[in-house]
Amino acid sequence: MSVARWLARAHAMDEATWARHASPWSVWTRFATLPAILLAVWLHTSVGWGWSLAALLLLAAWTWANPRLFPPPRRTDRWSARAVFGERVWLARREVPIPPHHARAAAILSALAGIGGAVALVGAALNDLAATLAGGLLAYLGKMWFLDRMVWLYQDMRDASPAYRAWEHG
Repeated sequence: MSVARWLARAHAMDEATWARHASPWSVWTRFATLPAILLAVWLHTSVGWGWSLAALLLLAAWTWANPRLFPPPRRTDRWSARAVFGERVWLARREVPIPPHHARAAAILSALAGIGGAVALVGAALNDLAATLAGGLLAYLGKMWFLDRMVWLYQDMRDASPAYRAWEHG
């Protein structure tokens, strides 16, 4: 099972949750999560690992709750909603195959974001500002580019399945 599938399964994303996650509030507020994680790790030297881990647990709870907190968007013709739809298409790629150029790009961009996130976490644990900032920037670059690619994927695939087209409204 891929990391993306495992994460989606761990978040228990049903149709209603996915619909709510397509809200721009859900998409954009999640972007505060990485800096908060890095801050919690960074502060372990000041507050101790116990408090850092407590903050990380709260952030894990936030990550799970976020797609459930906001109402579904009134319109789904926005970039943020289509990025979420593309992620759903990406996760369903075994059931409904996607074009190879999208699969390659998504894998590369996911790896880029993952490497950046790992560098940022190690930098935060070592209190190395340059590594934390460089890794965080790389993680954001990879994630934003991935999401933009998911919009493109969704636009290319929305007619491949009746379920995909049904996500749009407004």
